[in-house]
Amino acid sequence: MSQLTIYAENAPEKPLLVTQDFTSIATELQQAGMRFERWQANQPLAADADNDTILAAYKNEIDRLVAEQGFQSYDVVSMNPAHPQKKEFREKFLAEHTHSEDEVRFFVRGHGLFVVHLVDKVYALLCEKDDLISVPANTRHWFDMGPNPVFTAIRLFNNPEGWVANFTGDDIAKNFPTLDN
Repeated sequence: MSQLTIYAENAPEKPLLVTQDFTSIATELQQAGMRFERWQANQPLAADADNDTILAAYKNEIDRLVAEQGFQSYDVVSMNPAHPQKKEFREKFLAEHTHSEDEVRFFVRGHGLFVVHLVDKVYALLCEKDDLISVPANTRHWFDMGPNPVFTAIRLFNNPEGWVANFTGDDIAKNFPTLDN
């Protein structure tokens, strides 16, 4: 189940809020400038569905976001515990960074932890199947897929070249809980 935990940036041991309620999560994130939605496939998806089938199953939602936000492209990315570079990929995105464009991810299956650092608060959102999160451009954040990653996600881009991670050099991410899967 999706879960939002909000912390003061200097108190990772004492959450200010922990909720699994969709409406509460969406409201808290909207107030912080982020988008959180739930999508449903327009057709049944097999566990081994290929990328084209996945994109077709969410075409209506993707088209809506493309029209609203002007996204230029989208794709599907997957990670599993057998991936030979899972450790390197995890470590790369565990450091606080920004992007010059919005980071938009929809979880088709599995889960991942997006952690956003805004002013003096840290928002840790465990995204699960059917969750969409949009982290605004130039927002400090990190992502944890856990040591045994399992997810398939649709990514939407305004400019794929703009999705380069710009690391802040702040080691704040080391102070907060990680995803244990």
